[in-house]
Amino acid sequence: GLRGLTHRAVDEAAGLPQGSTSNHARTRAALLETALRRLADLEARMFSPRDAHPAPDPTTPDGLHASAGLLADALHRSMTEGRQLLLARFELALEATRRPELRRAYDDLGRGFRDSLEAVLRAAGSPDSGRHARSLVSWFEGVLFHFTAGSSSARPPDREELRTGAAEVLRGMLRQDVRDGQDGPGSPDGPTA
Repeated sequence: GLRGLTHRAVDEAAGLPQGSTSNHARTRAALLETALRRLADLEARMFSPRDAHPAPDPTTPDGLHASAGLLADALHRSMTEGRQLLLARFELALEATRRPELRRAYDDLGRGFRDSLEAVLRAAGSPDSGRHARSLVSWFEGVLFHFTAGSSSARPPDREELRTGAAEVLRGMLRQDVRDGQDGPGSPDGPTA
């Protein structure tokens, strides 16, 4: 937990002479903010796609499937490879409810992620990209919490379950009836009743 995050503990873990961390982050508040910023950098790498392909177009059936796959991969990596980072972020999020200076930093860092997501949703044709970005972040965070620290932490979902959930959320936001290649009402090749 956060009680173990001290200047001395950071010095020891990093193999630095005692007092080194205090030179960089003089107060407990500064130490927490430094930890939060480092965590945000590490999580940004965790959420980045592993390959450099262009972003898919979620307005097409294949693009929606690919976009949902990217979200699922990021969620799965976070819950598996990045589980300790995620738990640390949850600890810092709770601490931010008690420390206004940490709250500001936490919100600023989260805003960058949300703004990027809003731009993607706007480009994909979202009729309300700001609200949809907040909703998608809420869904994403809820899934992460539920399967990492919540009542389903003993059985995290596989990528396919996450991809299906992400596709359902995106489909609803983008008002599409894309059924992963299946014809259906409102799909380009399906009945329009």
